[in-house]
Amino acid sequence: MSNPSKNKLNIFAEAISNRKLIWKLAKNDFRKRYAGSYLGIVWGMIQPLVTVALYYVVFGLIFPNQRSSGSEVPFVLFLTSGLVPWFFFNEALNSGTNGLIDYNYLVKKVVFNISILPIIRVVAALFTHAFFICILLVLSSVYGYYPSFYTVQILYYSLCTFALVLALVYATSAVCVFFKDLTQMITILLQILMWGTPIMWDIASFSNETLKRVLMINPLVYIVNGYREAVYDKVWFFQHGWYTLYFWGITIVLMVIGTSVFERLRVHFADVL
Repeated sequence: MSNPSKNKLNIFAEAISNRKLIWKLAKNDFRKRYAGSYLGIVWGMIQPLVTVALYYVVFGLIFPNQRSSGSEVPFVLFLTSGLVPWFFFNEALNSGTNGLIDYNYLVKKVVFNISILPIIRVVAALFTHAFFICILLVLSSVYGYYPSFYTVQILYYSLCTFALVLALVYATSAVCVFFKDLTQMITILLQILMWGTPIMWDIASFSNETLKRVLMINPLVYIVNGYREAVYDKVWFFQHGWYTLYFWGITIVLMVIGTSVFERLRVHFADVL
């Protein structure tokens, strides 16, 4: 009988040994999404930009009193710094969940390490994310919040997002092979989660401490607030000692669960697909 702990370690060992292949396939995956269109990969940038613009017009211009930024920071900067990590999380989870189905021809190959497929989709989402980080830094500079040593933390919080979404994708991509309705369920859950994450509102503006603690159970709160602290609040991540430990504790637990589900189901992937 195989050792479950050893199998989990094998997943990460396979990822490291196939890092060049992962990078190559991730680039191809990103290009393939927009192949045949006149604007190509530009479409990957347009939709999120339009979303930012719409939210800014509605909450920043039409209904400025209905927003809850709780900060003197320009609302468009507050909004963008929350949407940038959200776009990454949303795209990576949606595309990663369908990764095994979309790459079914590779799953059926005996010699191919299918454990790297979820990683490929998450890495592919990083390309768009890198573009929006650049947009965010330009926007913050326009408003006088210039890059500093604190800004380097964006790399750390990007890693946090990567780890969290990868942990989820290992489980969702495996389950989706057998239960394709999961894709639609995740789409709905993401819509709900977006409003439960402080993207268009500031959790610090809540006076009810119990409510704040309940909302902070969501690990995305750590990430979204982290991006803002890296860009304009100038706060180091280790100043949130207990919350940092909480985030990584939750992420590790989810990673263990996700890889366990993946390993348990992987022997049946080829038969179902």
